[in-house]
Amino acid sequence: MAKDTSMTLAELVAFLVAVCIAVPLFRRFGFGSVLGYLAAGIALGPFGLALVEDVDEILHMSEFGVVLLLFIIGLELKPSRLWVMRRPVFGLGTAQVVVTTVLVTAIAAWAGLDLTIAVVVGLGLALSSTAFVLQILAEKKELNAQHGRASFAILLFQDLAAIPILAIIPLLGARGDPAGNILTQGMQSAAVIAALVLGGRYLLKPAFRIVAGLGGHEIFTAAALLVVTGAAYVMDVAVISMALGAFLAGVLLADS
Repeated sequence: MAKDTSMTLAELVAFLVAVCIAVPLFRRFGFGSVLGYLAAGIALGPFGLALVEDVDEILHMSEFGVVLLLFIIGLELKPSRLWVMRRPVFGLGTAQVVVTTVLVTAIAAWAGLDLTIAVVVGLGLALSSTAFVLQILAEKKELNAQHGRASFAILLFQDLAAIPILAIIPLLGARGDPAGNILTQGMQSAAVIAALVLGGRYLLKPAFRIVAGLGGHEIFTAAALLVVTGAAYVMDVAVISMALGAFLAGVLLADS
């Protein structure tokens, strides 16, 4: 057990050293920190120096980093501002996902792939990395620009669209009643999200008033971490994106 722990600490030290070297170097030459992170990962991975061979072992740590990023973004978005963005979110977002899915599916089918596989490829390539795009926009201070807001709206819709997409993909090759299974999964996902939003709306503010009354930054920080990890855990149990749960938690706390 001690050996496994030391190996994990050694890998963590290697990650931090690689990041401290690669990120400033890439930013110095104008490439951005995202490419620095990617270069550091490639250098440490099984196809580089092979300091990390079991990639799945560190997957959860990287997922938790994305969860925290989406939580911070949610904190910057008040529900009133999110409501104002409903048109670009569901307008631009829907157009991007639908058009990209149709085009990629058609190209994949034309290339000879089975229609079911082509649809999966189209759905997958219609989505992009929220963490990467937002990091790049934030570095360039373009999140509040017109194209930055449009990009964020599309990314937000993609995170919402990931819920039905994740429910649809396993059912495309399933036997029985795929439409009924998709409808059931969709209703379950909607119920979980509604419960999270309603619970957060009516319980978070009173709870944080109590925490604030107790005093101490440590308790407040622990309570905030409990909210974000709890929301991510609930979403994960419901087979929904953990990042979406953390984002919703951030939005609900934005007015607190």
